[in-house]
Amino acid sequence: MSSLPLPLFSGKSSSPSFSYSLVPFQRLDLFRSTSTTRSFSCVFYSLKAKAMAELIQDKESIVAAAGGSGGWRPEVEHSRTFLEARSEQELLSGIRKEVDAGRLPPNVAAGMEEFYQNYRNAVFQSGDSTAGEIVLSNMAVAFDRMLLDVEDPFVFEPYHKALREPFDYYMFGQNYIRPLIDFRNSYVGNLSLFYEIEEKLKLGHNIVLISNHQTEADPAVIALMLEKTNPYIAENMIYVAGDRVITDPLCKPFSMGRNLICVYSKNHMYDVPELAEMKRKANIRSLKEMALLLRGGSKIVWIAPSGGRDRPDPLTGEWYPAPFDSSSVDNMKRLIEHSGAPGHIYPLALLCYDIMPPPVRVEKEIGEKRIINFHGAGLSVAPKISIPEIAAGCEKPEEAKDVYTQALYKSVSEQYNVLKSAIHGKQGLEASTAGVSLSQPWN
Repeated sequence: MSSLPLPLFSGKSSSPSFSYSLVPFQRLDLFRSTSTTRSFSCVFYSLKAKAMAELIQDKESIVAAAGGSGGWRPEVEHSRTFLEARSEQELLSGIRKEVDAGRLPPNVAAGMEEFYQNYRNAVFQSGDSTAGEIVLSNMAVAFDRMLLDVEDPFVFEPYHKALREPFDYYMFGQNYIRPLIDFRNSYVGNLSLFYEIEEKLKLGHNIVLISNHQTEADPAVIALMLEKTNPYIAENMIYVAGDRVITDPLCKPFSMGRNLICVYSKNHMYDVPELAEMKRKANIRSLKEMALLLRGGSKIVWIAPSGGRDRPDPLTGEWYPAPFDSSSVDNMKRLIEHSGAPGHIYPLALLCYDIMPPPVRVEKEIGEKRIINFHGAGLSVAPKISIPEIAAGCEKPEEAKDVYTQALYKSVSEQYNVLKSAIHGKQGLEASTAGVSLSQPWN
């Protein structure tokens, strides 16, 4: 991970630039107010952080005594600096403490402070009266998990099952991203189809969601949009994930809470040419792992066949789903067809780039700058597309593969445009069309 351009321990006071400036960041001074309410909030969240530390410790002991296995990872003894922080000042000075103790690399520490500043500004954008408490609580746990992984690095298997104990990484990710979503301006398209998908899963069918991909937070956004209506889908989704989200020390703790099939993205296959063959072999192993999973039935897999995140048009600045790779779509189609269980492919559209937009260009190095915002998001699914009907007029297999891929892409793009009208066009529920019925199921 390359060092991030932050004046972390420079000894001088400088003003970092943020994506928002509504609530200016005051380095180490946020909770020094003499306000009784502010002081009470500090004490409350200090107790909450300590309680969480004790809860984690107690749960570790219980699971260890019971000889727990599967989805359980024993944890090494590590510093509790961040969980015991009673204020923003203590939380951020804890970063310096861990660097001085040799437990935290300076470049990772720089990324952590930048992460804190951007997350804080975004949560304050929500106008929530408890924003300061939310930030302190969530960032204390995030820093603790990042430090633990530096001390005891987690290695992802080709198929990674979400870690739920002794620490629940899934709920950690949900609680961290939830304050960033403006649910008043968020929408789900065709909710009835998510119920249809859930019923098929219960019958032993496999489901593949062919989707566009916008941010590192996509899995959490999807799960949060469905957590009240379709918690089974939210918690059991398997994501086909690129290697960057399982190697970046600031991203790994969030990835540990998701079910993942780990692959190397085609966008980074040749970043280091001598490693290309190793990456290809690793991807073959991951495909075999997915084939084994699908044979058991009742699996729901999310994949972005673009091979990476959507990027804005360099000329217009407009965002749209990146084109799909027909080979990736065809691989999933074959896996479904040969699984031995009934299988269905649905086109899924996701709009949430404002929450955590990627760099404008694909970067080779690990350690991108995280810009974080409070914003509305959208999720929509369309009816499954019949392969025989779409490919009926095709004479060659390659032509059929391309036609089917384009049909999926067209559906995703159409749904995306409806979500865009609802959120960015401020049309709300009135943006619904004959093909996309919008709702806000959390209301």
